[in-house]
Amino acid sequence: MTRIRVACQTFTWEMLGPDWHGSVSSILDWIAAAGYAGVEITNHLIGEFFAAPDDFQSELSRRGLALAAFGFGATGFSDPLTWDEDIAGLNQAIEFLRHFPEPRLALGGASSPHRLDDGHKLNSAIRFYNEAGRLGRAAGVSVNVHPHSNHGSLVESAAEYRYLVDRLDPDLVSFGPDTGHIVRGGQDLLTCLRTYLPRITHLHLKDVDGNGNWTGLGRGVCDFPAVLALLEESAYGGWVVAEEESFAAREDGVRAIRENRAYLRSIGY
Repeated sequence: MTRIRVACQTFTWEMLGPDWHGSVSSILDWIAAAGYAGVEITNHLIGEFFAAPDDFQSELSRRGLALAAFGFGATGFSDPLTWDEDIAGLNQAIEFLRHFPEPRLALGGASSPHRLDDGHKLNSAIRFYNEAGRLGRAAGVSVNVHPHSNHGSLVESAAEYRYLVDRLDPDLVSFGPDTGHIVRGGQDLLTCLRTYLPRITHLHLKDVDGNGNWTGLGRGVCDFPAVLALLEESAYGGWVVAEEESFAAREDGVRAIRENRAYLRSIGY
């Protein structure tokens, strides 16, 4: 029997920005109704619950949900001038997570307004990630890093992934990649996952079409049966987190997360 648990990322609504006028409680209702076991939410969407973690735990519990991870993204972590701001936000996220079982902090990808980097920007982000791991360890919070392929990302290619992972302290910081971002960065999905499998503790499932556009799970080029088989072979026991940020999800987020959950069930999860 698989130990893999399936969660839903709330970015489907976060990406709407000021066009989103609903509540976190409604999102939790939709995620639970779709049949997910957990939720991953970020500091950008958590709202009033950021200062009331026990209330958020109660909201999760009465819906039968677990907090799979709490995503923390700030300035891209690449500018030393924002170090104090980033650390302050990090400490707030860690304090929030201390109220949950199996607390996991998922750090956003290193980025800069201009992708060109002489190495100093990415090194600044790596320094932050390792400090986050140290602070997380002291508080009993697991920490992983989640690279992306959005505008300004400093970690997309195979060489950039290698540079990042080689410099993350393996005792403090694990790896939480995203299938869609791997493909959009020009990498072979399964090769990348096999390379870092021993370091992977958390995985986002997103799909893209042949042009790199986001789409629903099972509708693009990502081979999810092969991805999940790889995880099973390695006795992976963490979360897989379905995430949807396609145009269709902007139109109807509830339908999108339901269809993603139905797809994962259709392949045995």
